[in-house]
Amino acid sequence: MKHKSLFLLLMTIMMILLTSCWSKKELTDLAIVSAMGIDKTKDGRYELTLQIINPGNVAGLQGGGSQSPPVTIYSASGDNLVEASRRASARISRRLYYAHTNLVVIGEKLARDEGINVLIDAIDRDPEFRITTSLVIANQSSAANLVKALTPVDKIPANKIMKTLEFTQRKWGENLKVSFQEVMKDLESPGGEALISGFRLVGNPQQAKKLANLQQSAPEATLRASGIAVFRNGKLVDWLYNSPARGSVWILDKIQGTDINVDWKEKKEAIAYQTVRQKTNVSVKMTKGKPHVSVHTRVEGDLGEVEVPLDIRKPSALKEIEKAIGREIKKELQMAIKQAQSDKVDIFGFGGALERTRPNQWEKLKSEWDDVYFPKLDVDVTVEAYIRRTGLRNKSFLSSVKEKQQ
Repeated sequence: MKHKSLFLLLMTIMMILLTSCWSKKELTDLAIVSAMGIDKTKDGRYELTLQIINPGNVAGLQGGGSQSPPVTIYSASGDNLVEASRRASARISRRLYYAHTNLVVIGEKLARDEGINVLIDAIDRDPEFRITTSLVIANQSSAANLVKALTPVDKIPANKIMKTLEFTQRKWGENLKVSFQEVMKDLESPGGEALISGFRLVGNPQQAKKLANLQQSAPEATLRASGIAVFRNGKLVDWLYNSPARGSVWILDKIQGTDINVDWKEKKEAIAYQTVRQKTNVSVKMTKGKPHVSVHTRVEGDLGEVEVPLDIRKPSALKEIEKAIGREIKKELQMAIKQAQSDKVDIFGFGGALERTRPNQWEKLKSEWDDVYFPKLDVDVTVEAYIRRTGLRNKSFLSSVKEKQQ
């Protein structure tokens, strides 16, 4: 009898503690948001554009059977993001679910006029929203136009933007894939500011929203990575393109791979160098009461193409090519530093490096760092470039052809 009473008590306690699926969410009741665009309306309200996945249509498109778009777009406005999100629920038959949101797009006008600090705070407070979500800025466009665009190959447009950022950073180096967590860290760091990649809609925005755009071998409207947005105090102040953009990624030690073209004799961009690995170190010291920064980059790579008659079996030829590669990389780093100093934005975190090594000196300089000290900062750049492999040929094919003609 005693054991029976103990068993009943145990069962009662288990029934109280094991509450089963009290917080369950049925998939058929959820509207899965893959991307979110944020703009500002003319009357000063936030406009929220939501890209919601149509699961059945995505599966149908992959199998070639459906002629419906893989995503549906809903828009709503409010005095803040929470209000705009709740207002959107009046148009959707399901509960908005942000746990799988991979991308947030912020319109350029909003980023310039108001900045992103308030937006980051609102998203960071939401327990359902992940701070690992990627963030991009709509370059010369509204966020709504980017979110509404349909894309080929990657049926879900948010995935297209995410993958493009990932592969262009890995292969070219003029863009960065950044998350909310990384942007928050940059904006909170001493003397540091944020860099966020831009995306642009190329073509007619109205055509980009039509499924017919995907039924062409060459779509009339597409999305492409475009520049890096520079932020100061949470507001967009400038764009970096081409060499200054890649130079900034070099200094931040985030280059995963890129190609460097160098001139040889009279021929422009005669030799292509493919980077395999690189390491950039930044150090700060005080010289005669003024901060002095040293940037050192060591890069290793392979020869990808040689468009001049050149016998690279000779060690002296390889040394000359390595020096030319080093000069080209150094030029890009210096261009990036010059533009950042012109914008008065320490996007490289030089101030943070000074704070870590000379905290007492940083306390004296931090109030005027961006406006006084950083624009006139003395930065010494050194680059070491090494060729590890020359491909399947040592002697240039053009060199062999030239010898035959002689």
